[in-house]
Amino acid sequence: MNAKKRSSWISGASLLLFAMSLSGALTLFQAVPAFGNDKQEARQIVQKSCMALDNFMRDNNMGAFRDLLKRAKAVVVAPGLLKGAFIVGASGGNAVALVRDEKTGRWSEPAFYTIGGASFGLQIGGQSSEVILLAMTERGVTSLMGNSFKLGADAGVAAGPVGIGAQAATANLSADILSFSRSKGLYGGVSLDGAVVAVRDGLNQAYYGEKASPTDIFVRHEVKSSQAACLIRGLKRSAA
Repeated sequence: MNAKKRSSWISGASLLLFAMSLSGALTLFQAVPAFGNDKQEARQIVQKSCMALDNFMRDNNMGAFRDLLKRAKAVVVAPGLLKGAFIVGASGGNAVALVRDEKTGRWSEPAFYTIGGASFGLQIGGQSSEVILLAMTERGVTSLMGNSFKLGADAGVAAGPVGIGAQAATANLSADILSFSRSKGLYGGVSLDGAVVAVRDGLNQAYYGEKASPTDIFVRHEVKSSQAACLIRGLKRSAA
């Protein structure tokens, strides 16, 4: 091989190696933001859930909710469910769940879910509502441990009472899960019968930096995050 051909071959090989390296770098670069975006989304959901819980706790019309929260075994906070049918994973269908330890009374770290379905919608006005589900039975808590479950089938669901007083606070206690909603000053039941609650494994992994199932989070307590302190404090205050 003469010098000219050898130089041309070396240049071509160098360009090929450079292209392969660049391709690999771009692939890595693209992968990192995807994980980073999930982490950012998870943190935003937690922050919005903190605000939604605070709104419920401060609302004078949610006296029954506050009374029932003291007895709830688990809480699911959806800070912005859209009116009408949902697409699983779409904006407005996200939620976090926390479970209360029966022995210590302490609340777990949050796990991430979506709430979706084609056959239900909000019964009150507004395009978006803050919704909180209270799991009042062991069956309601157990449903959260799987990958997904259907409200009304795998766990009974009923609209929680709105108002203040013992009569409101004891209504519908036979249901596994009670649902409460707020929307721009409007209150009412939220029909979630037939809705599917599904775990968002990607957000759980991004939020905690490792794979974490609902059982890992709720029962084994294998992961921790300081980001959810506002939620845990809010729920702890509910027992006071």
